[in-house]
Amino acid sequence: MNERTRLGAAVVGTVALFVLVQLGALALVEPFQQAEYQAVEDPSDPANSALFFAVLLVATGVMLAVIKYEAEWLIRASVIGVSGMLTWYVLNAVVPGGAVAGVPLGLLPILAALGVIAGLIYHPEWYVIDTAGVLMGAGAAGMFGISFGLLPAIAFLVVLAVYDAISVYKTKHMLTLADGVMGQKIPVLLVIPTSLSYSFREAGAGEEMTDDATADGGEGTRDISETEVDADAPEAGTSVDEADDGVRDALFIGLGDAVMPAILIASAAFFIPTEVAPGFDLPVVAMNIPALGAMIGTIVGLVILLRMVLEGRAHAGLPLLNGGAIAGYLLGALASGLTLMQALGIHSF
Repeated sequence: MNERTRLGAAVVGTVALFVLVQLGALALVEPFQQAEYQAVEDPSDPANSALFFAVLLVATGVMLAVIKYEAEWLIRASVIGVSGMLTWYVLNAVVPGGAVAGVPLGLLPILAALGVIAGLIYHPEWYVIDTAGVLMGAGAAGMFGISFGLLPAIAFLVVLAVYDAISVYKTKHMLTLADGVMGQKIPVLLVIPTSLSYSFREAGAGEEMTDDATADGGEGTRDISETEVDADAPEAGTSVDEADDGVRDALFIGLGDAVMPAILIASAAFFIPTEVAPGFDLPVVAMNIPALGAMIGTIVGLVILLRMVLEGRAHAGLPLLNGGAIAGYLLGALASGLTLMQALGIHSF
């Protein structure tokens, strides 16, 4: 299989993982609502965006301090713990009550959470990382989606996109953060191998991602596109892992790249009344045209981002991804008959 075919398959795999996070978030909208998982009392309050952005800044500062004092194991332990917690959180909302063969179904979320923790500790292969990442991403996006009304969700994505650009192109502290966490083999990123023989456990992922490497994009370097991860997990970015012969072995993309746009997707499906924008008759998944537009816009942004990374150009991820999600959402909302004020969440439905 030549390199072009391998990279094409990896790009398709990346898109598939994004779609899984998006569909997972949409599938969790109703169960999370019934389980009363809303994180705030008033989802329409724009101040929620400022609050969670402040939490993200504090979390980023703490992680940078941990990296400075070479205690990255604290980040690894925290993320593995959060992975287990979110796995339980997600499955606890969807697993029905009762028992099978005398075994309470309520044990399944606990056992699954322990399984994810054990997998990340003892066998952090790429498929374990991706499985945990999809569960975490869907859970985080679903929770924030039902907690952020349309205006707070859009404002949050805009602020994150601007912050992402500043932190990559100006202060570059996200490069430092990525260097510190990428080698920990934890689900702050999604790993997409370009060959079945690739082993994430044996690869030195993230060990050479310096400012110089991201700048020149030459043979043997990694091109990194920084982005934000949810407030409970560290940041990671898009990169390319290359073998000694220059053939790329895997693509890496930050989990936050998938989570943040999915917040708006879930918010659109949850907060736009069906009488205003009728939904699709799909099993399990809550969907309407604005949410579908946000999904398509995110994927368009993702394809552009991956093309830039594979061409050797470092780029901040969220401006493209969040921008695509917002643009696609607005187009879908207007196509559904909403006014611009309604689409922005300014005009009451």
